Amino acid sequence: MNNEEKNTYVRKQILKSLLQMLKTKRIEDISVSDLVRKAGVGRASFYRNYVSVEDVLQQESDRLTAVWEEQFAADPSASSNALLISLLDFYKEHSRFYLALYKAGLSEIVMHTIVDTFPIDENTPNPAAYLQSSLAYMIYGWIHEWIRRGMQESGAELAYMIEQSQKRRQS
Repeated sequence: MNNEEKNTYVRKQILKSLLQMLKTKRIEDISVSDLVRKAGVGRASFYRNYVSVEDVLQQESDRLTAVWEEQFAADPSASSNALLISLLDFYKEHSRFYLALYKAGLSEIVMHTIVDTFPIDENTPNPAAYLQSSLAYMIYGWIHEWIRRGMQESGAELAYMIEQSQKRRQS
């Protein structure tokens, strides 16, 4: 194996082991030593890739979001509704990971990842910044509650439910 293949193997083993450990332990009770022992990798390999146990999950969330963004970017003409459905369906496809985050009490990782996909900086005009921020946190709220309830609906079903509830409020 070349270095890149070794690093990919290490990262996969660490993530797989951490997700298994989260089934029976709280994240606060998982040490780097325990994690690398279960993963069968060295501490140096862990610290070459991560700064903490929580960082393993944050990086995986960021990686998954980048994969989704790349897939969605293939259709630049898609509507915002299609964007939301695509995101929800992607989360459902990776439900094992997102449910593990929620059960471990780490749904803020999902929040940070979603908020980071709505880039706001000091040059963003205030109205646009406020709108982007409110959209990011609103989407996070939907996703958080959906995960909490076991991710039962598809993205299209959830988007339809949201649309119908908005219509009822307007009536």
